[in-house]
Amino acid sequence: MVYTISLKQDPYATYILSDREAQARLEVVPERGGLITQWRIQGQKIFYFEEEDFANPELSVEGGIPILFPICGSLVGNAFSYNEQQYPLNQHGFARDLPWQILEQGTDEAASLTLKLSSNAETLKQYPFNFQLIFTYQLQGNRLTIDQQTINHSRIAMPFSLGLHPYFWVTHKQQLQLEIPAREFQDHLTQDRGLLRETAFDFETEEIDIAFKFLTGNRATLIDQQRRYRLEISYSDLYSTLVFWTVKGKDYVCLEPWSALAMPSTAANS
Repeated sequence: MVYTISLKQDPYATYILSDREAQARLEVVPERGGLITQWRIQGQKIFYFEEEDFANPELSVEGGIPILFPICGSLVGNAFSYNEQQYPLNQHGFARDLPWQILEQGTDEAASLTLKLSSNAETLKQYPFNFQLIFTYQLQGNRLTIDQQTINHSRIAMPFSLGLHPYFWVTHKQQLQLEIPAREFQDHLTQDRGLLRETAFDFETEEIDIAFKFLTGNRATLIDQQRRYRLEISYSDLYSTLVFWTVKGKDYVCLEPWSALAMPSTAANS
């Protein structure tokens, strides 16, 4: 069998999706925010992952691909205002911190795992809407596909933003080349805005946090010249923004597709 799914306990139940022919392996932990923790192709590690954070259930994990919902970024005062009521809602929302349930798994044309997150009493204290998120992870060859569905079970329009926060493992950032299909950018740290002329960064600065807006295409590229591989990130028209973030001294860069910055002012369903 080319595609397989196995299970290990490390320390949480971890589902291992494998494509034996391509020597590809993906690890997913539903209990820890539906988190993809590892992805390897022919022995090459793709994601940075902080094991110490992962072992502590009180911490958000630094590494893998955290899921951002119902906001990307942060709100003023970490509070969401709706119908003249304030709800506490921390940076990037709560989806990355909650346990997800398994809906189905398959190994026919790919190794695939489908998870869901539903609203509950705790989420309603932060976000007063009934919802369901359904994510399907598919591993086939050297390709990882993430299909997403957001369902509004409320009788009112539901504002939200949705995003992914992949931590790509990079040990020599100066050897990194980025191709971003955007016309302009906003620096989250300085609030400076400008037209995009090149994607060259000074990796000696303490932190880089740039949002690329008004995307002109549905594909971005990250080339690691030191490790000699090329990574392409493609996304649907739902995503309006790419965020590039990294911290000095850390062996990762994040290139994150977001549907919007924080909470959009208009409601959306999909």
